[in-house]
Amino acid sequence: MLTVLGFAMIATFLVLIMLKKMSPIAALVLIPALFCVAVGQGAQLGDYVIEGVGKLAPTAAMLMFAIVYFGVMIDVGLFDPIVRGILRFCKADPVRVVVGTAVLAAIVSLDGDGSTTFMITVSAMYPLYKRLGMSLVVMTGVAATANGVMNTLPWGGPTARAATALKLDAGDIFVPMIPALGVGLLFVFALAYVLGRRERKRIGYLSLDDVLVRDSETVLVTAGGGSADGTTKEGAKTGTGTGTGSGAGTETGSGAGGDGFQGLDPNRATLRPRLYWFNAALTATLLVAMIMELLPIPVLFLLGAALALTVNYPNMAEQKARIAAHADNVLNVAGMVFAAAVFTGVLTGTGMVKHMADWLVGAIPEGMGPHMALVTGVLSIPLTYFMSNDGFYFGVVPVLAEAGAAHGVSPLEIARASLVGQALHMSSPLVPAVYVLVGMAKVEFGDHTRFTVKWAALTSLVVLAAGILFGII
Repeated sequence: MLTVLGFAMIATFLVLIMLKKMSPIAALVLIPALFCVAVGQGAQLGDYVIEGVGKLAPTAAMLMFAIVYFGVMIDVGLFDPIVRGILRFCKADPVRVVVGTAVLAAIVSLDGDGSTTFMITVSAMYPLYKRLGMSLVVMTGVAATANGVMNTLPWGGPTARAATALKLDAGDIFVPMIPALGVGLLFVFALAYVLGRRERKRIGYLSLDDVLVRDSETVLVTAGGGSADGTTKEGAKTGTGTGTGSGAGTETGSGAGGDGFQGLDPNRATLRPRLYWFNAALTATLLVAMIMELLPIPVLFLLGAALALTVNYPNMAEQKARIAAHADNVLNVAGMVFAAAVFTGVLTGTGMVKHMADWLVGAIPEGMGPHMALVTGVLSIPLTYFMSNDGFYFGVVPVLAEAGAAHGVSPLEIARASLVGQALHMSSPLVPAVYVLVGMAKVEFGDHTRFTVKWAALTSLVVLAAGILFGII
């Protein structure tokens, strides 16, 4: 019964948000609450929610201060050179814009943090998508899929979890997987090219206006939803709503609600060119400390945000203005994370996740024993979408490894195969970073899900096929 109700709860959530019958926050809270009562555990709802919130509170804190930190870095101009380079490459060609999105997301993903990747990628690419009238779900889909492939880096999380769960060395798992993951990343670039061609066919090969052609530096980061002249130029199927803006745009506010596209010129008042190398060194130090795990990531971003604000904006009024400029994004993302805590709390507390995993593992035919690596790879695609990485790697993978060992399948093969589903995992409603992506891009989560799932799942299958072809899995 719990197995059926677990799948029913997830299916109900996905259907309602994709049909836009409920907002993601409402669906994440009300649907699990209803199913908790349905399984006869309504009295324990409070305990499940508190436990879920407790587990996700550090993540929410990390996202809150990461948004403030990277928002300030965008304000002061740290990423302007990267954006200028991407803009020069992209010009006004939709194909180059989409491919540039994939390349930028992959490069920034090297830091191992999805939220960072999405903040920088959206801040850089959003203005071009809006100006050219391109589909914003193409941007979010390509960025999420590219980040999903790169999420398998040893410091990204899944590889470390697989190594811990099976008592293996992370390097032994990851290094042999590099060729297969490389094929997956090339597939994402090829997908970006195809989607770019489709966008070019839909909107034509446009040129930017005279200002943008004369000085591409004038459009760096967006703070609103329309074009530079104050009009709105929506791309078809963008799924844009009245989401929050990036908050990095002007002296005074976030430009939320699509009030108008606000291009940022090189002389904007928030820039701090004299502190460029300080900010670069601070960011590099923060990322190195994050990779080396010198302190918990929430603490690092909390310290980083406080230091960045204090040094770049010593005036109290300026500090308040910068915090207020990014408050919309902070509230939107933190609210979504705590709502997701209700969903995961009920899913785990009621035992639904365990029953679903046991049912799936038990449904594997006995004859598939010698092919448990392949089975693990296939199962990782839906399971890492419907479950947290912790639940999958610590709850399911050890069971699959044990079943494989009985048939002579190495735990290393199981561990490598378990990484296959990460391309799809990064668009899961249980991943807090995806709410940063859709929030900053002003894309409805349901639209992002409907567009991205098929391409991300296909990318995971490509990685699996490449792993089998190279004899890795």
